[in-house]
Amino acid sequence: MKLELSEPKTLITHGRTQAARFLGYEIVVLHDDAKRDRNGHRSINGQIGLKVPMDVVRGKCKPYMRRGKPAALLERVHDSDSRIVTRFQAEFRGIAEYYQLAYNRHRLGLLRWITERSLTKTLGHKNKISVNKVWNRYRATWQTPAGPRRGLQVKVDRDKGKKPLVARWGGVSLARRTTRVTLKDELPAVWRKRPAELIDRLMSGRCELCKAQTEVEVHHIRRLSDLRPGSQAEQPDWAKQMASRRRKTLIVCPDCHSGIHSGLSVRQDSMESTLESRVRL
Repeated sequence: MKLELSEPKTLITHGRTQAARFLGYEIVVLHDDAKRDRNGHRSINGQIGLKVPMDVVRGKCKPYMRRGKPAALLERVHDSDSRIVTRFQAEFRGIAEYYQLAYNRHRLGLLRWITERSLTKTLGHKNKISVNKVWNRYRATWQTPAGPRRGLQVKVDRDKGKKPLVARWGGVSLARRTTRVTLKDELPAVWRKRPAELIDRLMSGRCELCKAQTEVEVHHIRRLSDLRPGSQAEQPDWAKQMASRRRKTLIVCPDCHSGIHSGLSVRQDSMESTLESRVRL
């Protein structure tokens, strides 16, 4: 048997001369003798750096371009203005947040400009106005923890005193994040401190239909709506009990479980008589 290895996954790369690719990032070893701290020491040599690949930026720009230029997305003109702005903002924010660890995050400025042009052209095509009139209609400034931000804002008023829905484009900073994260290598708690209710019901060993203390099983249904009675047949006792408790599980003994699947009526009095006969034997 011949073992074949994937070259992109097993490639050994020299970090200072080439970049290794992992999860959409370029991983490099930083080296710059001109970068020094306040004491005059070289400060970045040998450190690991994460970069945004330029081919990724170009690939993310393609959906918003036609013939090499930003263009309106005609498949979105049937949406409301609020929905259009929200969708463009969510798409760009998702990419910007994913690459927040990259030190060259400013490369996403090209994607932001192309996405913004495509957004304004889409709104202009929908409302039959020019791009300048789109900015005149929706230009806004709002406050953020990092200061005031400018962009596009669409408000949708609602009735009954509800706050208006606000959709915004802009305000996503491309500055490098310097927040340090402390990792805690603790084993996750597999079991909760308080056992689940289903486990307690199983451990009790009591049938919830005939009240017998014996080995139990779980009868399970997919949906509570399956417990609704039909037009002619009356709802069985076990279904009434599950519907009243709004549970999709029922802890039953093997006899009751077989009676449920066979369609026989499972009643408490018959089960008590069965238990009495078993005790006599």
